[in-house]
Amino acid sequence: MLLLASRLASTPVMSLQTGGELAKVTTPVIDPATLKIVAYRVKSPLLASSDLLLRIEDVREFSDMGFIIDSNDDFIESNDVIAIAELLKLNFSLDRRQVIDEKRHTLGKIIDYTVDVESFYVQQLTVKRPFLKSLNDTELLVHRTQIIEINDEAIVVHSRAEVPEHTKLTAPGSYANPFRKSNPFANPESADSQN
Repeated sequence: MLLLASRLASTPVMSLQTGGELAKVTTPVIDPATLKIVAYRVKSPLLASSDLLLRIEDVREFSDMGFIIDSNDDFIESNDVIAIAELLKLNFSLDRRQVIDEKRHTLGKIIDYTVDVESFYVQQLTVKRPFLKSLNDTELLVHRTQIIEINDEAIVVHSRAEVPEHTKLTAPGSYANPFRKSNPFANPESADSQN
């Protein structure tokens, strides 16, 4: 199931042990190398520490009620897991990050993104276009397969979609017939002459 990240903000974290809400998620911790959410920061008046995280691996299920975990023992501190501590040092966020194409043209800034809640990979970026470009299109959707590079300044994407080789036209006004391909087995006579 795909959900906008903005809809996941402030999602409750429910406990199987107590049957009640323990916390709410705030901001995601995203691995920029894979665009996977590995954890969420959580906020709760019930918990002693204010710098707690919920690893996605510790979530039993994501449902209409929210994130379901076993108990408050599933929360970790920011320095408990080395890989997550390293990601926190990067301070990477997709919110308001610049998106450019490979020719260094500005496409806009990220205003939201779509997350697959089964794998927690970011699937699609919603980009708000600059003022002059927004006269035609106010928003642009960028799929994760279009991303070339993620650096400190921006996310670099392909400038245009590539046309698959079999659909390219040879002359203006012509069309590609997918049934007219050179196939030695299409003509039985040519198959017999090879034997």
